[in-house]
Amino acid sequence: MKTTIPLADIQTEGDIKTLVDTLCHKATNDTLLGPRYGAAARIHWPHYLTSQYRYWSTTLLGKQEEEGEPVPSQLAIPAGGPHIDHWLNLFSSTVEECFAGSKAEEAKNLARQLVGRLQATRSRELPVD
Repeated sequence: MKTTIPLADIQTEGDIKTLVDTLCHKATNDTLLGPRYGAAARIHWPHYLTSQYRYWSTTLLGKQEEEGEPVPSQLAIPAGGPHIDHWLNLFSSTVEECFAGSKAEEAKNLARQLVGRLQATRSRELPVD
């Protein structure tokens, strides 16, 4: 009989790094999302990752480095359609693969909220004919 070790919840900066790094690795190698993440790499991966670590640390762990909630300076999140659903599924499956608990559930909810805010912002930025 195989013994399964229960997953820990998201609690530390190291956990945030694991989440972000695992998600970026999966997305970069994903056939649907890979090109978008490849474009994000063009901007500068260390900067992109640092921005993501800061965002998720602030929103999940309450780490305040600046006033207010930071918005990642670069996002490789698709604008909508099947790409956004695919990204959300990939995010959720990454969380579930690595963590379990209330912060893990909060991370999935925050990802959905982030996508909603981005979609609302992007729809306001579209030119009106």
